[in-house]
Amino acid sequence: MGLQKGDKVSWKSHGQQVMGTVEEKITKRTSAAGRTVDASEDEPQYRVRSVHTGQDAVHTEDALHRE
Repeated sequence: MGLQKGDKVSWKSHGQQVMGTVEEKITKRTSAAGRTVDASEDEPQYRVRSVHTGQDAVHTEDALHRE
């Protein structure tokens, strides 16, 4: 899919669909959204921000759906 910063996406959280924006592509082990993210160049993860709460979350590309 190749998500980029600024892309509008949605994801499931606690049984509900959440809308947000890609803030960052993470390609190495780091701390983000209050947890350790075990990402790599081959398996990147994305920091996304909810449009409703302003909270950050981190998800794999498979968990995100482009809007």
